[in-house]
Amino acid sequence: MKKTLYLAPSAIAVAVMASSLSVGVQAAGFVEDAKVTLGLRNYYFNRNYLNGTDPVIRGERQGQAEGWTQNFILDARSGFTEGTVGFGLDVLGLYSIKLDGNRGAANTQLMPIHDDGQAADQFGRTAVAAKAKLSKTELKVGEWFAVLPILRADDGRSLPQTFQGAQLTSNEIDGLTLYGGQFWKNSQRNDASREDMSFSGVKGDDFNFGGGEYRFNGNNTMVGVWHARLEDVYQQSYVQLTHSQPVGDWVLGANLGYVTGKEEGAAKAGNLDNKVYQGALSAKTGNNTFMVAYQRLSGDTKFMRIDGASGGTLVNDGFTNSYDNPEERSWQVRHDYNFAGLGIPGLTLMNRYVSGSNIHTGGRTDAEEWGRESELAYTIQEGSLKNLSIRWRNSDVRRDVGQDLHENRLIINYPLSIL
Repeated sequence: MKKTLYLAPSAIAVAVMASSLSVGVQAAGFVEDAKVTLGLRNYYFNRNYLNGTDPVIRGERQGQAEGWTQNFILDARSGFTEGTVGFGLDVLGLYSIKLDGNRGAANTQLMPIHDDGQAADQFGRTAVAAKAKLSKTELKVGEWFAVLPILRADDGRSLPQTFQGAQLTSNEIDGLTLYGGQFWKNSQRNDASREDMSFSGVKGDDFNFGGGEYRFNGNNTMVGVWHARLEDVYQQSYVQLTHSQPVGDWVLGANLGYVTGKEEGAAKAGNLDNKVYQGALSAKTGNNTFMVAYQRLSGDTKFMRIDGASGGTLVNDGFTNSYDNPEERSWQVRHDYNFAGLGIPGLTLMNRYVSGSNIHTGGRTDAEEWGRESELAYTIQEGSLKNLSIRWRNSDVRRDVGQDLHENRLIINYPLSIL
């Protein structure tokens, strides 16, 4: 099928105006501005299912999901050739090796699972994207780790998710960034293949999007507006406002958002209806950050996102749950502490508690759930192992409908700068 690129009209206008400039813009050299890093990621995952909620896989109950992998993430990004239009190339090489985990790895999502229920011994893929830059406008075509408010690739396991498509990003106007593009293939975090874009297993055609973000007030305030369509499945709009305000020894923050979505075109997934109203307020002083958040969904459909994508746009999204069921109301309290205040730079601790209610699922209209998550992280500050980080994530989830679980993850990342 022929691909048609959907771009926000304002982004197209900027690109056309930029192309008419007669004065060449000197970009950094292709090699001189290149950066190459090799990320070594060791990932251990252990999840215990509690209270008889363990899933059944191939006729057997799985009381535990466990896996351990060693992963290699090569991220090579060139600069741009010199001239009016600069050209460049980005390459992402991904490779994962299973260190432990067979049938028990089925629900870890660390590795692909074969038809016999066994985890693959290894998997990987290569993502290549060409790019061109004119003035302050960049066109990218290929495959990469895309992170947009309307589509967030997930990087929560062995290897990151990637999307194949094209994107135009323009910064011609100070403070304003415009985006437009189209994605047509999806490689999920535990898959080496490239599949059509889909929602809840229902395949659509292309995923078209456009949006803009305007920053002002000394970059303390941002307003974002986005729209996306998974052709013949769903359409979604998102409006966001963020603000940061110093007040004496404190820095106060706000993140407010509204999402609305419904079916699109042939409506292959049926009639869809979802709205999200959300807000998070934070207060930072010294080495402490406090946050409270509220997230409310309405409509008969859960929060709509491409299969495998992160729910990071939602204020109550966490390691194990997004609290995004139909009609769910959830609130969160969170505290972060930086131990630099006690003379241990690089050591941080995060604790949060989220409670959800009014869930319409499993034939119920009053289901509830709650989750507690903690992360203790340390990054080495100097020496030969500088920037090596160790993260321990500990979580509990309890649900009226669904799986109760206790989970531990240990993640070691070591970025090596090659160029």
